[in-house]
Amino acid sequence: MKFVVATYGTEGDARPFAALCRGLMDAGHEARLLADGATLGSARALGVPTTALAGDIRDTLNPGHAIAGVIAKGGGFNTTARAMAKIANENADSWLRTIIEAGEGCDAILAAGLAGFIGFSAAEYLRVRSIGSGMIPITPTAAFPSPFLPPRRMPHLLNRASHRFVNAMLWKAFRRKTNAARAMFKLPPRETVWTEQPMVYGVSPNLLATPADWPPNVHLCGQWLARSSAWKPSSALKAFLAAGEAPIYVGFGSMTGLDNARLLDALVEAITGRRALFHPGWSGIDPKALPDNFLPIGDTPHDWLFPRTGAVIHHGGSGTSHSAARAGVPSIVLPFAGDQFFWAERLRQAGVAPAAINGRRPSAEAIARGLDFAAVPRVRNRARVLGEAMNAEKGVVDAVAAIEHIVAT
Repeated sequence: MKFVVATYGTEGDARPFAALCRGLMDAGHEARLLADGATLGSARALGVPTTALAGDIRDTLNPGHAIAGVIAKGGGFNTTARAMAKIANENADSWLRTIIEAGEGCDAILAAGLAGFIGFSAAEYLRVRSIGSGMIPITPTAAFPSPFLPPRRMPHLLNRASHRFVNAMLWKAFRRKTNAARAMFKLPPRETVWTEQPMVYGVSPNLLATPADWPPNVHLCGQWLARSSAWKPSSALKAFLAAGEAPIYVGFGSMTGLDNARLLDALVEAITGRRALFHPGWSGIDPKALPDNFLPIGDTPHDWLFPRTGAVIHHGGSGTSHSAARAGVPSIVLPFAGDQFFWAERLRQAGVAPAAINGRRPSAEAIARGLDFAAVPRVRNRARVLGEAMNAEKGVVDAVAAIEHIVAT
């Protein structure tokens, strides 16, 4: 079979889909990944065919743009949704045209992230199966509230309604431009959001149990990973790891527009006397400002690095949260926006992280308490047990089987 996978987001959003495409190819299928050009490096390293979608996610999230300010300052859901939708709305026509061209002769289109609605429309035009996908569970359920709302403020009875509300608000932000793009290809306008799509999630059932009220065409498969044997650690990193106890990892992925001075001051004070690795990511933090107990590092595979650390301080993105838990080490989470609060809460409920620390107003005292929590033997044991369970999952294999079943039925 031939598959087109379309997503749009940061590197952390694209990397799991590169692994999924590689899994589809290893199972004998054709697969092509469409995403922001700057996020396709992992796909190319895996030998996955790629096509760049119009746009520049990194530049859009640059602190000089208004959208970065909205996200970093923790704007409400409606404000953040409108800001993120702006990226997709500006490129809706181009994305639809590109996905349709790439999808000629395909058997199914997997659509995710900001490209979700456009991907579903492309599948409709091509008259092929469309499959929703992602790293964030958006299928309505009574088991937990929408990941885009504060997880500890929602009454349990409103959980299912919260999903419907968020999905409707997202569609409202995308609808006009999506329908305008559809009209270019003679597709009828849609009034309501897609609700019957089969869904395939790269989410661990050990970190988030599969809700009993989900329909049978929704699959929670486990994290999607592809190990690259070509990557080798630098001599500096190998020497640092060998020189003492397991260090603390600090990294905030693709987050931008942060209060770098305040964040760095809090981290440096809290980690005084400990060894740490620091990955600046897209934060703009200057590694030269770090004291000698920090080693700045570049992009390093989490599945290789995290098991060699004592704890992981991160922003709570789905991918990093899964990788830290899978590595069997505790987390200290400083969420900033979106679903990061949801994953911080999942890690807390699993007993492998303290309560989330305010990422926009971090304090050294809170981070230090988090590090003390991560050093408690029972916490480390819980992290080890969770990691063993997650390592037994076969996320890509199970996702490929689910996709094959969906297309065949």
